[in-house]
Amino acid sequence: MGPTVRTVEPRPVDLDANLLLQALEPRDRALIAKWLEPRDVRRGDVLFRAGEDVSHVTFPLDRSIVTLLVTLKDGKTVETATVGREGAIGGVVSNGCLPAFSHAVVQVEGRVLRIEAERLQRAKQASIAVRDLFVRYSDCLVAQLLQSVACNAVHSLEQRTMRWLLTLQDRLGTADLPVTHEVLAEMLGVRRAYLTETLGKLQREGLVRTGRGQLTLVDRAKAERASCECHGNVRRHFVEVLGAVYGRRGRILGPSSFGVDKPLIEA
Repeated sequence: MGPTVRTVEPRPVDLDANLLLQALEPRDRALIAKWLEPRDVRRGDVLFRAGEDVSHVTFPLDRSIVTLLVTLKDGKTVETATVGREGAIGGVVSNGCLPAFSHAVVQVEGRVLRIEAERLQRAKQASIAVRDLFVRYSDCLVAQLLQSVACNAVHSLEQRTMRWLLTLQDRLGTADLPVTHEVLAEMLGVRRAYLTETLGKLQREGLVRTGRGQLTLVDRAKAERASCECHGNVRRHFVEVLGAVYGRRGRILGPSSFGVDKPLIEA
């Protein structure tokens, strides 16, 4: 079964809405721009499934977010990486057109741009700058995957929950996060009742506020202290590896506290 993405009516697309595309110089963007296809995606849409050949690379725009999920034998799913406007998904580490190991599922709806993996590979071959950018981003994506493995192995559910919510907030730039108990439990690979109990504890501690169809991070600084080191480690790696590159033209914002923003990626 193919990906459940939707073609949209032609309208201007701002390539700067994705930081990887924004970071490219005009001559390098020209190698990619004409092959990019806009799509509307909704929560729950599947970009690719485990075992399918990954034929396209997808660039989330603005507030759209995609999650990589691994499904276990008992049917549980566990989030391994979250990708927003700072990156791309599908055939990023490899050259694409290889079987996927995980599912890529939309968590926050919005717009994306897609390019055939083969077209992107040609652009990498034609430009050292394009190749270097994706090598840097691949390194950061792998770092996120590795840190997720360590986090899931040794940290408490409370810490893992805060890490996931902070990661989501980084990409949305808002304290109100469009995620339900059911979705969050699925991402963390735990029973919903167990997660609800955990969220109740976090709410009593003044870290989160629950609402219909969303969760709110009440205090960013307090949330960072309550989280494990995993979120901060990945954040720092992005700054070290991609900060100067992203800083050429723009930056991704992440709230430092309720209603206050600071750069996640900065020069």
